[in-house]
Amino acid sequence: MDAIRFYRTGDDYGAFSNFSPHRIFLDGKYWPTSEHYFQAQKFEDAAHREEIRQANTPMIAAQLGRDRRKKLRRDWESAKDGVMKKAVLAKFSQHEVLKALLLSTGDALLIEHTSNDAYWATAATATAATGWAGS
Repeated sequence: MDAIRFYRTGDDYGAFSNFSPHRIFLDGKYWPTSEHYFQAQKFEDAAHREEIRQANTPMIAAQLGRDRRKKLRRDWESAKDGVMKKAVLAKFSQHEVLKALLLSTGDALLIEHTSNDAYWATAATATAATGWAGS
């Protein structure tokens, strides 16, 4: 089976990254990226979710989402896979060009390849991700 690795938004298949500049509409709002949506859903506090939605870049949204001074929703560990699936499904169904790119990959294994995430991506030292990306 062929494998397609992606990480940086400017690279081939970089549009698969949650940082890619593809706006999504979910829960009655537009979100600048799927990263913005995902990070915001970690929190119960509506004001903090909105701060993340309004972040100027997906990197800032990710940083705000990793702020552990803010209280995570209680069910986050059990909910996060579903939240990611919802965000990614919205992204690829709301952008025809992305849908076509995804379909063009056929049966290839899609791998977000980074050295710092073994749950959502394959860490550089790992042969397979342990969480979402491993399933």
